[in-house]
Amino acid sequence: MTLAAEGATSAATGEPLVVLDHVDKWFGDLHVLRDINLTVNRGEVVVVIGPSGSGKSTLCRAINRLETIDKGSISLDGEPLPQEGKELANLRAEVGMVFQSFNLFAHKTILENVTLGPIKVRKQDKAQAETEARALLDRVGVGHQAAKYPAQLSGGQQQRVAIARALAMHPKVMLFDEPTSALDPEMISEVLDVMVDLAKGGMTMIVVTHEMGFARTAADRVVFMADGAVAEENTPDEFFTNPRSDRAKDFLGKILRH
Repeated sequence: MTLAAEGATSAATGEPLVVLDHVDKWFGDLHVLRDINLTVNRGEVVVVIGPSGSGKSTLCRAINRLETIDKGSISLDGEPLPQEGKELANLRAEVGMVFQSFNLFAHKTILENVTLGPIKVRKQDKAQAETEARALLDRVGVGHQAAKYPAQLSGGQQQRVAIARALAMHPKVMLFDEPTSALDPEMISEVLDVMVDLAKGGMTMIVVTHEMGFARTAADRVVFMADGAVAEENTPDEFFTNPRSDRAKDFLGKILRH
C-alpha cells in the first residue's frame, strides 16, 4: 500500500490524532502560547497562519517536543507526549517534521539522507529502505538526484528531499514549519505541489505557512493565531471571505492588498 493510500484509509475515520489541551508556554516573561486548545483529526490538513511572533512555530515545535510546554498537555494518537529517552525518539519517528532550513546531512548523499532514519530508528533492512526511499524520491520529483549531495541541489529540490525523508519514517502526522520561507519564489510552487499531493492522499498535516493560496486550496481548516493564542479557526472559505475577529480582518487586509 502506498503512503497516500494508507493515509486515505485512515482519513475517513476522523478520529482525534493530535490533541492540545490548555497548553501554555513561556520564554522567560514572554507568554508565547496562551491556553491553546486544538484537535487535529486523522487525515485532516490544518494550516496555521498569523503575524510574525504569534506563536505559530512554537506551537508546531511543541507537538514533537522540540519545545517543552509549561502547562497543559499534548497527546498523539491517545498517548501523552513522552518526556525523554527512547520513547521520545519513537515519538519523533511518528511525527514527521519539515523545517524552514532543510536540515539535510551535507556529507551524505540524497539517498543516504532518506534511508538513515528507517535503517537506524526503524531497524529496516538496508535494501528495503533504499527501495522505499527511491520510490519516495521519485514521488517528490527528485529520484534522478539520489546519488548527489545536498549542496548539488537547488533549495526547492532539497526541501522535497526533506519531505521524502520525513515520509520514509511512515509518520502518523506531518508538521511543516514555514517550509517555503527560505526558498526563491520560483521554487516555492514545486514544494507546495508536493504538499498538495500529500494532502489529497489523506496525510494528516499541520502546516505553518505564509502561503495563503495553499491555505485556501489544501486546508480543511485554517487556524489563525495572534499574540500566542488561537484567535479564530474556520474552513478556508469562511475564514478568507468572512473573518470574524478584528485581528484576522486586519491581518487579511494587510496581506491581501499586496
